[in-house]
Amino acid sequence: MEDASVVLGIHSRHLTALQERFLAEPATVGAFDRLTKRAAAAGFDLRVASAFRDYDRQTEIINQKWTGARPVKDVVGLPLLRENVSDLAWLEAILRFSALPGTSRHHWGTDVDIWDAAAVCVDYQPALEPSEYEQDGVFAEMTFWLDALISADDAEGFYKPYNTDYGGVAPEAWHISYRPVASALQKQQRVDLCWPLWRGEADPEGNRHEALAMLALLEPHAEDLFTRFVLV
Repeated sequence: MEDASVVLGIHSRHLTALQERFLAEPATVGAFDRLTKRAAAAGFDLRVASAFRDYDRQTEIINQKWTGARPVKDVVGLPLLRENVSDLAWLEAILRFSALPGTSRHHWGTDVDIWDAAAVCVDYQPALEPSEYEQDGVFAEMTFWLDALISADDAEGFYKPYNTDYGGVAPEAWHISYRPVASALQKQQRVDLCWPLWRGEADPEGNRHEALAMLALLEPHAEDLFTRFVLV
């Protein structure tokens, strides 16, 4: 039950503090601290923009995007109009940038979204947009530095799971994952673990959660979407 609860993002008992209000699992915190010290020596101030996110928070995000309460973007990052696309295309557009609850890597406490506070003014709020991390972007130098470490397998165990666009999740230059722990949890992801929670039934610990707003659409498409947006 414990492993399933961690994979699904149901609780945070296994987590500890990671920079200010953020949480991560202990081995990830230690590795990130080492990476941060190395970044400082290279002139970067590595900061966290997002870390652990639980199942309920992910459900809130997804349901709000489905109903239009939050903006949904197209493949080039422009706002998408709901009336211009089918239900399935709308859901696919959502999943390109936001995972279905129970499938997000941010549930595990192993994945962190990062930025470089040394590259911007003190009141800068990172948008986590490609333009910030690409050539000429404010975080480009940090990105080049970290990518070189990752390529040499010298980034304290971190890598970028969304570094390549396979047609599912959009590339995220800011998203790093602590592979030694994340790889084991990734192998435990299964769509059948998610279904009870998506329907609003009890989770492995006996708690109920808000049902997904697009549940009827998921029924015939869940396996395909899981393969394209989770397992790749």
